[in-house]
Amino acid sequence: MIALHDTRADAPFDLWRALFTKARERIEILVYAGVFVHEQWPDFNDILREKAAAGCRVRILLGDADAPAVSERGDEERYGHGIESRCRVAVMHYAPLIGTPGVEVHQHTTTLYNSIYRGDDQMLVNTHVFGLNAYAAPVWHLRREPEGGVFDRYAESFEAVWALSRQAVKE
Repeated sequence: MIALHDTRADAPFDLWRALFTKARERIEILVYAGVFVHEQWPDFNDILREKAAAGCRVRILLGDADAPAVSERGDEERYGHGIESRCRVAVMHYAPLIGTPGVEVHQHTTTLYNSIYRGDDQMLVNTHVFGLNAYAAPVWHLRREPEGGVFDRYAESFEAVWALSRQAVKE
């Protein structure tokens, strides 16, 4: 573990930028919505296109707004249908990337225990806390160790959700 931030809101946005701009081999994002990235970084899609054009594999997993797990999460967080709306907004943000070589955008219907943001061998894990919105939950900054460990467990979690996902389509 490199660092622990009390909340996602406490993690400096330069940390998120560095995670993605320094990536050379892979960028992976597993969220329900994660729209804060596009809200704070309007040209985020341009960075992802550039990374993909340079050979970086980009995989994005977004929550399916119609999935029961998503609406349950909204109820648990006392967020109402806001989470479903944010999932739809996330698809709108990433839709221009659908069909871009090297970029894959999928949707999933799984229960989301953590949001995962990966750039090569570094990862930001936004842990989820029952009853709290993601911005109020801790973020772990992890580095992959040669012998495996926590980083690899989250990477395996990403792969498991990816295996259950389906390709997103432009609406």
